[in-house]
Amino acid sequence: MADWHTTVTAAALARLLSTARLPEPAGTRRPAYRTLAGQIRLLVSEGRLPVGARLPAERELALALRLSRTTVATAYEALRSDGYLHSRRGSGSWTALPEGAPPPGDALHPVPPDEQGRTLDLGVAALPAPQPFLGAAAARAVEQLPAYAAGHGHFPTGVPVLREAVARRYTERGLPTTPDQILITIGAMGGLHLVQRALIGRGDRVAVEAPSYAHTLQALRRGDARLVPVPYARPDGPERQPEWDLPEWRRVLHGAAPRAAYVIPDFHNPTGALVTEEQRRELLAAARAAGTAVLVDETTAELGWGLPDGAPLPRPTAALDRSAQVVTVGSAGKLLWGGLRIGWVRAAPALVRRLASERVYSDVGAPVLDQLIAAELLGEPLAAVRAHQLDRLRATADAFADALRTRLPDWRYAMPPGGLALWVSTGDVSGAALALAGEHAGVRIAAGNRFGSDGAFEHHIRIPLTLPVPAVPDAVERLAELAARAVAGGRWSDAADDSQPLAV
Repeated sequence: MADWHTTVTAAALARLLSTARLPEPAGTRRPAYRTLAGQIRLLVSEGRLPVGARLPAERELALALRLSRTTVATAYEALRSDGYLHSRRGSGSWTALPEGAPPPGDALHPVPPDEQGRTLDLGVAALPAPQPFLGAAAARAVEQLPAYAAGHGHFPTGVPVLREAVARRYTERGLPTTPDQILITIGAMGGLHLVQRALIGRGDRVAVEAPSYAHTLQALRRGDARLVPVPYARPDGPERQPEWDLPEWRRVLHGAAPRAAYVIPDFHNPTGALVTEEQRRELLAAARAAGTAVLVDETTAELGWGLPDGAPLPRPTAALDRSAQVVTVGSAGKLLWGGLRIGWVRAAPALVRRLASERVYSDVGAPVLDQLIAAELLGEPLAAVRAHQLDRLRATADAFADALRTRLPDWRYAMPPGGLALWVSTGDVSGAALALAGEHAGVRIAAGNRFGSDGAFEHHIRIPLTLPVPAVPDAVERLAELAARAVAGGRWSDAADDSQPLAV
């Protein structure tokens, strides 16, 4: 059976460990072996290191981490004692969970249905469905379904009516688009995976914002891309809107010559920042000079709940592109409903055809009924749906602002012009410590280091704006209780003691 385990190379594990920073108790320095064991436990418990993954040999990992072999051997022994590692002579060592332990959890994954009544979810940033609009659209879509049922139901590029609706919406936003430039995918992540496989090879450099969307960073790492982080600039402090650091972008694009750049210029996840059109032009010019493709994530592009009254949405970044270097990924999941699992790619028709031909080996196409529902919602009801969802986000943002000001006045954030979350600086409180505390207190918290490509943003958390307003005061009260315990040196788990970060 050991031959069936996924093997994790020493280099790959070193990269994962660099993102698994644990809280460090004040005035305490833990032995390196306990830190290493704690970091591996954290990766396993969060699901970022799969259960059953074969770990590298002690000597190989010691070389990759620049530690002694004794340190790695002692860490492995501690993991075996705790039930997080199994070993067999001649077969190596592979990750495990202690007997009776719950399955790996991840604050960025939805809470399982059987836990929803017991867990406060401050991890997933996803809105409930807009009712009654969704139900009405579903009823109309069901009426259309018999016309499609006589065929095989496979549409590798997407159902024509939805491709037309998405193209029309791009045109309305200032980017003339035809249906042959649209590929419908299973969610935005499905589109990102297709583009990644087509454009980015193993070992290719990819420039990414820092912070950035955690799931995409993880997908790029799993594809063995080499991430080059480009930090946001905050010229006037943490309570002012971040913006692209264009001198740093030009330096990275010129010096590293990345194969691609992944950016979220519209109500960025996690900060909510909105990048100006002028900055977008400058980035595209630098990318064009470097021969770098620009992958634009527009999943949050319609969520401008904080824009001044009457202010238009920004034009899509691809509207500024003169050389077809921009590939755009969008989604119905953030504005409409994540349960539809509908995303799309906007690209040159030749790339759309290529992606459609390659996807047939994985998913063939998105569900027809979901596509018909999305097409209905992107039609006449769209303005009302958008107003409904933006009102929700705006009200929750205001409620969080009031509650945080009262209970956690030392925490800092910039109120964004849109998006699905607040990006909060937690001062001296470790976001990882809060997340670990939350796991034991029934609170899912998205620690800031999940949104960095190199384990940065230790003292940040992302707070989703998707709770109902009445639930906000209790959520902030629970955050305040967890923060107070963290400041007092409360112990959350054995892993929290193994807290000296490794330099890898």
